[in-house]
Amino acid sequence: MSRIGQMNIEIPEAVSITLSANRVDIKGPKGNILVPYHEDMKVTQSDGNLSVERPSDSRSHRSLHGTTRQLISNGVHGVTEGFTKELEIRGVGYQANMQGKYLVLQLGYSHEIYFEPPEGIEIKANKTELIVSGINKQLVGEVAAKIRSFRKPEPYKGKGIRYKDEYVRSKQGKTVGGVTA
Repeated sequence: MSRIGQMNIEIPEAVSITLSANRVDIKGPKGNILVPYHEDMKVTQSDGNLSVERPSDSRSHRSLHGTTRQLISNGVHGVTEGFTKELEIRGVGYQANMQGKYLVLQLGYSHEIYFEPPEGIEIKANKTELIVSGINKQLVGEVAAKIRSFRKPEPYKGKGIRYKDEYVRSKQGKTVGGVTA
């Protein structure tokens, strides 16, 4: 049995849920999100809880069970508290600023990078720190990964964009090997 799939999802009082065919519409204080799920899964609501059930014990149904439950749980968490990813920029002259709705990155290239965040994502920039936040966990992670991909941290000096507590293994540079006399 799926340990995650068996767990009930507690619905806070500030959240309203509407069940329809193959989707769950979740509305909360931070916004609303639509979570689609596989047609074989059965989602039921009772006494302020949501539960996900599977029709059989087949491999595909077992894998969908826990995934469906977690996606709906992430939706409930997103509309109540939201999700954030923190990034930091390291390097001389590397910085980020917000200009209107665009994130402007200066990362040592000959040009500035203008990044427009998708709808539902909020970015806060403070020179060397970035905070990406929103109600959709997947979209927050995708945007943070996209920003990081503009200049990944390199292993020799550690310059680039990295997640807040990411460990970047540093390498030793080249050594000059000469002939000793």
